[in-house]
Amino acid sequence: MRLATAADAPAVENLILARCAWMDGQGIPSWRESVADLVRQTENADDDMWVLEEDSGRIIGCTTVQEQTPPWEWTERELSEPADYLYTTVTDPAYRRRKPGTVIALWAVDRAAREGKEWVRRGCHFRGLVNYYGTQGFTLVHVVRRTNSRVYLMARRAEPIVDLDQKFKALGQL
Repeated sequence: MRLATAADAPAVENLILARCAWMDGQGIPSWRESVADLVRQTENADDDMWVLEEDSGRIIGCTTVQEQTPPWEWTERELSEPADYLYTTVTDPAYRRRKPGTVIALWAVDRAAREGKEWVRRGCHFRGLVNYYGTQGFTLVHVVRRTNSRVYLMARRAEPIVDLDQKFKALGQL
């Protein structure tokens, strides 16, 4: 994992478009309308977009990590707790079996612990993602009604991930 740079924009765009095509094929609404906005995050004005890069240099995932938890439906106590918030984690569907999304999530949990944070939080719009993030150790905390959709807010305690290096190495193995 490393901070994204503006030079990563084409690779991140291809990554997001590949995930959008996969989502479309599954009948899941995708980020297609937001691709340009997501790609602009590679400019990293706030140093918050990270990319998952193979040893070969190929970008196979990205996520945005912010220290500010969105205020909707989190309690005052929760908002006062030091936490990182993950947005727009996207992985290359061609690498799906290697679980790059899980590696990104575990990296975020480990990183937050190293920085003295108590939590890693994230939100999603689909119940299927709630189940998937649950396999990564995240727990559903709140369900929020936002305009025309539900947002599922999830959290996991920050903690060191002892075997994180091995999980990164496993990404490169077929």
